[in-house]
Amino acid sequence: MKFSLVALFAVLVLDGAANAAGPDFIICKSTYALCTTAPCSPIPGSPGMVSCKCGVLTGYSVGSKECEEKNTPEGLQLRSRYYPIKSYARCSNSRPWAWCLDSPCIADKTDSAQAACKCSVVSDKGAYVIVNNAGKYDKSSCTTGMYSSASVIDSNQLIDYLRTHKTKVPAPAHIKVYKE
Repeated sequence: MKFSLVALFAVLVLDGAANAAGPDFIICKSTYALCTTAPCSPIPGSPGMVSCKCGVLTGYSVGSKECEEKNTPEGLQLRSRYYPIKSYARCSNSRPWAWCLDSPCIADKTDSAQAACKCSVVSDKGAYVIVNNAGKYDKSSCTTGMYSSASVIDSNQLIDYLRTHKTKVPAPAHIKVYKE
């Protein structure tokens, strides 16, 4: 009996440790905003917040919240979500960037391929990624402008999740990383 309780305890602790290793993500199929290459600008009167011009796509994506699509008087309300990238610039300076994952967005009424997403400004979170348009590396990526980004750690957690779970979102086999 004592051995069974010890074994059960060990299984529960190890299972809990494995689940604590990284966040669980939610994969769903919807219309969403993809902000991986989004330029951002300050929102007047909202310190610490920026508006990012993101692309609108329909299909499978990943986030930490459920997908959301809702028609509103302002336009289609949706969330910013993640879809795998093939390359990025790894930036290690303390320049601020925009955190957009799961942020609220409104699709542009005149251009349904674009959405404005309200994202928070962050900095000093360690190395972060900048994805250039068309996957082309630009030396100024890490030093110019405000862009939607993620820490390298957050990006790796998403990619590891996709690689270790059977999902409908293809995990990239290899990611090209450019260093500043």
